[in-house]
Amino acid sequence: MTEIIRFIIGFFLIVGGLLSLVTAFGLLRLPDVYTRNHAASKSATLGVMSILIATFFYFYLEHGHFNSRLILAVVFIFVTAPVAGHLISRAAYNTGVKLWDKSVRDDLKDKKEYDRQNS
Repeated sequence: MTEIIRFIIGFFLIVGGLLSLVTAFGLLRLPDVYTRNHAASKSATLGVMSILIATFFYFYLEHGHFNSRLILAVVFIFVTAPVAGHLISRAAYNTGVKLWDKSVRDDLKDKKEYDRQNS
């Protein structure tokens, strides 16, 4: 039984580490603030949550210690990180930060111009 528990804990740690690595590559390689923010808010959230779940399983299954703070941290990150990423992207768009030039279409700009013409 302990080998299965260790495998599960190791799986969550490896997944969390790989997702954090994807986040780092995304922040370094992606071209504009919007795609970088997407990489940071999505994969970093899942990476940190995976590591916290592995930590929870380790303490609960190996030592019998139920840590409610880890569960609260997972819930807090799950709720706040995507909202923060959305608000950062929205603030960047509203302040006029340019989109990546290659093959990106600004649907929101088209809608704003359409609304202005028809009001």
